[in-house]
Amino acid sequence: MTDLSEADAANELMRLAKQIARHDRLYHAEDSPEITDQEYDALVRRNAELEAAFPQLVRPDSPNAKVGHEIAASPLSKVPHAQRMMSLDNAFADEEVAEFVARVRRFLALGEDAPLAFTAEDKIDGLSLSLRYEGGALVMAATRGDGRVGENVTANVAHIADIPQAIEGAPDVFEVRGEVYMERAAFAELNAAQEAAGDKLFANPRNAAAGSLRQKDARITAKRPLRFWAHGWGEVSDLPGNTQEAVVRQLADWGFPVSPQFKRAETLDQMLAAYEAINAARPDLPYEIDGVVYKVDRLDYQQRLGFVAKAPRWAIARKFPAEQAQTTLESIDIQVGRTGKLTPVGRLAPVLVGGVTVTNVTLHNRDEIERLGVRPGDRILVQRAGDVIPQVVENLTRDEKRKPYAFPDHCPECGSEAVAEEGEVDVRCTGGLICPAQRTERLKHFVSRGALDIDGLGEKTIDQFFALGWLESPADIFRLRKKREDILALDGWKEKSVDNLLASVENRRQPDAARLLFGLGIRHIGAVTARDLLKHFHTLPNLRKTAEAARAGDDNAATELTDIDGIGPSVVEALGDFFHEPHNVEVWEDLLREVDPPRFEVETLDSPVAGKTVVFTGKLETMSRDEAKAQAERLGAKASGSVSAKTDLLVAGPGAGSKLKKAQDLGIETMDEAGWAALVAAANG
Repeated sequence: MTDLSEADAANELMRLAKQIARHDRLYHAEDSPEITDQEYDALVRRNAELEAAFPQLVRPDSPNAKVGHEIAASPLSKVPHAQRMMSLDNAFADEEVAEFVARVRRFLALGEDAPLAFTAEDKIDGLSLSLRYEGGALVMAATRGDGRVGENVTANVAHIADIPQAIEGAPDVFEVRGEVYMERAAFAELNAAQEAAGDKLFANPRNAAAGSLRQKDARITAKRPLRFWAHGWGEVSDLPGNTQEAVVRQLADWGFPVSPQFKRAETLDQMLAAYEAINAARPDLPYEIDGVVYKVDRLDYQQRLGFVAKAPRWAIARKFPAEQAQTTLESIDIQVGRTGKLTPVGRLAPVLVGGVTVTNVTLHNRDEIERLGVRPGDRILVQRAGDVIPQVVENLTRDEKRKPYAFPDHCPECGSEAVAEEGEVDVRCTGGLICPAQRTERLKHFVSRGALDIDGLGEKTIDQFFALGWLESPADIFRLRKKREDILALDGWKEKSVDNLLASVENRRQPDAARLLFGLGIRHIGAVTARDLLKHFHTLPNLRKTAEAARAGDDNAATELTDIDGIGPSVVEALGDFFHEPHNVEVWEDLLREVDPPRFEVETLDSPVAGKTVVFTGKLETMSRDEAKAQAERLGAKASGSVSAKTDLLVAGPGAGSKLKKAQDLGIETMDEAGWAALVAAANG
């Protein structure tokens, strides 16, 4: 962590906050996770490490302070929790459990010989639920939601037989907390019924349980085989015991199912033994579990220990490693993504892993296939680390003599060459705009605001026109005028909207050459790089001529390109690959028959920074980094990415770190974003 600058740490924390928030929403609010539990845990742990190393950078939206996710738009009403529903911190090794016990002892000032007991129980993979009883009657059932506000599912839980509608001898107020889940056999039957009805299959028992409970129509919930067990409590007017064990036993006496694996442990060795016993029993359990939960047994100790941002100090979840199983790799399919990346996917003989039947496995890229030595027909060991596509752990028959798998060197979608750039592991289709797997996404980029900025051609319109066969390449956009009457015949289109669209297209007949180049989506050619290239070559034909010569081995042409500030070998290679592909040349020439970009010239203004070098650092709040660089260019300045003795001005936004310090040490002039905006405004008159 010592080699990480403050600015880099701030940027990584920002990215982590966005990533974790997105995966929280997918898991908690949409019941459709995209990454494994282990991958999610790794993101959370990295965030915690950075926050510990840079406490001054802890964000207001820190994932460390959040529980679950804010409820998305839902037909169910929202209800606040009287007492927040917390999550648990995780441990992944015996040593981390030992450190948890040591932390508890330190906090409570207990010596090594002082008695300290814990409870241990399996952590069921279900949906958290809070049941509020008043006067012994169930008055409210709510999902966890974001921990503070959940969804009202009172009518739905009336159909779960495990949940008592009334409890005798309970305090005036007692909130029972637990998990709604679906057993493995019931999940298999439900999916079989879904498949027979032609309905969408559930990914796993947890998703099935969540989707079944969160129904607006409780009659649907009534048809689903949901179960419940209790493991804790929320707001209570009185507690029927002074230990975790005593209260859980009372919950069982009131008629609530509790974990059959629940036990008390008085030493660390007993805690670890409970984990091993539950892990050994895991394959034979009728339900899915993903770990073991330890809780301090004495409730007065729990009270003293209290909570951190989103979890109790008195509890921790020891997570299980991924489950594994053997199967046969029947074939390898190549999928082409919107950026042209060729991703190999293994098709498996169906195998049950962790209660889920899996038929696909990710093979990542060409290098991973070579590392594993996999070929169709191999016996492989796969692991399911969460709720998504599993991974290959080991090739069990790699020593059998068979030809190695030949990774394709042409795109299976369009037949274009597929290559990996130097230093990269991913193989990509060079077909670009002619590749059907990439075409619509590339067209959307072509008309986007940073490229040609054509009003009226949104994503849905492009998808619609593409499906009708009207848009297959950028040049087709400029032939839409011939489809005026056909467009008018479509639902939702009126004369004014059609004419506005066609006018917007016609207004781009003489586009900015740099925007046009950027819009083609050539790898490594961003908006700034496109401008840098056109500042030197001025016209697109000049650029193409030099790029083709460089690819043919002309060292002078390659040098001419790399001598342009900001242009490196990867850009030269990407340009050469683009023009080497005949399909791309056809698209290029077809487009230039429809449009006539004028000679590219950069108009500069007299300004205090003309001829100087400017560096932007930190987070820019009123403009993008590309926009800031374009402003500097228009003012006659050169925008650089690094601070040196040649730097004349540094513009620092929030989160500026090492670059700002270096500029100050070198005595370089600095200003904030508002100062830069004022300078730009003054230069523009």
